[in-house]
Amino acid sequence: MRIISGSKKGILIQAPSNLPVRPTTDRAKESLFNILDINFNLENLQVLDLFSGTGNISYEFASRGATSVISVDKDLGCIKFIKETASRLALRNIHIKKQDVFAFMKNCEDRFDIIFADAPYALDRIVEIPGLVYDNKLLKEKGWLIVEHATSLDLSHQNGFFEKRKYGQSTFSFFK
Repeated sequence: MRIISGSKKGILIQAPSNLPVRPTTDRAKESLFNILDINFNLENLQVLDLFSGTGNISYEFASRGATSVISVDKDLGCIKFIKETASRLALRNIHIKKQDVFAFMKNCEDRFDIIFADAPYALDRIVEIPGLVYDNKLLKEKGWLIVEHATSLDLSHQNGFFEKRKYGQSTFSFFK
């Protein structure tokens, strides 16, 4: 995986093969950030990256100037990798939380411009994410939630849904 744009553009990141992850592909990530670039000034944003895994999305937001990126994952190996990589790349705007994502959302008092959630595709609780974001008022007034999920899952019936984009076996569902 690589950082596509920003201050760390072009840097390749190789995650250990033993991490329980499925990183967002570079093609899908580039398409996602093209959409975000049209709709947001990515500098000075408050971002929440749920199920951070390798930190792929967090590094991209941090490289593009987000003020703060909170990366949440419960896997210790993932947390260690994100910490090491963020430190090595001097991405001081990434803040890492080792915690269950659902517990984090229920107790979080911050509000975000963008929330990105890339749960394991087999996780049956993916459908709960939009409701928890709205119930806990985690988005700022014009904020977006983006959920990456298997193309076979349909989230269009959820409150706030406004668009989906498919990239092979992956789909991004967008919520306002």
